[in-house]
Amino acid sequence: MRTALVIGTGLIGTSAALALVSRGVVVHLADHDPEQARTAAALGAGSDEAPEGPVDLAIVAAPPAHVAGVLADAMRRGVARGYLDVASVKGGPRRELEALGLDLSSYIGTHPMSGREKSGPLAATGDLFEGRPWVLTPTRDTDTEVLNLALELVSHCRAVPVVMDADAHDRAVALVSHMPHLVSSMVAARLENAEEAAVRLCGQGIRDVTRIAASDPGMWIDILSANPEPVADLLADVSADLHETVRALRSLQSSDDAKRREGVGGIQDVLRRGNAGQVRVPGKHGSAPRVYEIVAVLIDDQPGQLARIFADAGRAGVNIEDVRIEHATGQQAGLVQLMVEPQAATVLSAALRERGWAIRQ
Repeated sequence: MRTALVIGTGLIGTSAALALVSRGVVVHLADHDPEQARTAAALGAGSDEAPEGPVDLAIVAAPPAHVAGVLADAMRRGVARGYLDVASVKGGPRRELEALGLDLSSYIGTHPMSGREKSGPLAATGDLFEGRPWVLTPTRDTDTEVLNLALELVSHCRAVPVVMDADAHDRAVALVSHMPHLVSSMVAARLENAEEAAVRLCGQGIRDVTRIAASDPGMWIDILSANPEPVADLLADVSADLHETVRALRSLQSSDDAKRREGVGGIQDVLRRGNAGQVRVPGKHGSAPRVYEIVAVLIDDQPGQLARIFADAGRAGVNIEDVRIEHATGQQAGLVQLMVEPQAATVLSAALRERGWAIRQ
C-alpha cells in the first residue's frame, strides 16, 4: 500500500491515518467538516488535499448510520482500488450496500476493537490499535487483493487480525461492548442526583464500572441504532437476572428461615455465575487469564512517583504485569497496586521497602 484516503477524521480515522503516515504511506484526509480534516492534517495525519487519482485503499471512518452512504459515494466515484469501513457494526452496512446494487468485490467490512472515551482528531494517537484485535469480515465476493490491503492496514497499525462473519461479529460486540456500555451508563445515572456525601465515598470499584459511561452520547446513539436487536436481547437477559436478584435480596429481609436461605441461594448463584464469566475474559496479550499477586504501595501525588516505582522494580528484576491506582479521597495520596507473578511478590516487596516505599499489607 502506497496511498490511502481516510474519509472521516475522528478518533479512529485520524489514529489509523497517523499509523499509516508513520509507515511511509501517503495519506489523504476528507471529512464532512473540512475544519476537522484540517485539524487532523495539522497533527501530521496526512494532507487534507484531495488525491489526484485513485488511491490504493479508501478507509471510511463514518458513524454506522452513514457508512453505507459514504461508501456508496466513494465507490461510485472510483476513488480507490479497495474500500473498507471501520464501523462498530458490520451486517447492516453490507446489506445496505447490497440493496444499492453495488459490486462489493472491492469492499471489506472491518472493525478495530479499540477506542477511548474521548472523540475527535485531537484524541487520536498512532498507537491506538497496537496489540488490539481488528476484525475483518470478508465474504466469498471479496477480492483477494482487497483482503490483502486490509491485512496490510492492520499490520501497519500493529493490530491483530481476526476474521469473523459479519452477523456473528455484531452479536459478539453487542455482548462485549454495546450492552456493557449501557449497563455502565445505568449505574452512573444513579449518581446524577445522589447526595454529595455519598458521591465522595466513590472508590476504584465505582470508577471501574462507570469509566466507559463518560463516552459521547451522540456517538453511542449512532452505534446502538445500527445494532439494536442483539443489544435488546442481552439486556432482556440482564433484566431477568436483576429481577431474580431483587427478589433474592427482598427474601434476605424475611423472618422466615426458608425464605432467607432461598435469598442467600439466589445471591450466591448470580455471584458464582459472575465469577465463572469473569475468568473467561482474556488476560495479558489475549492469553488465558493469570492469577497475579498484588503488591500495594502508598505514594504521594507528586511528579515522578510512578517512574521511581517502576525503576526500582526493574532494578529488582521484577516485571510489572499490570497496575492500578486508587486515589485517596480528600488527600494528595494514593495506593498503587502492582500485579506481579506470585513468586516475585516477596522479592518486590522487600526491594521496595529497602528503597523507602511504604507497602500496604
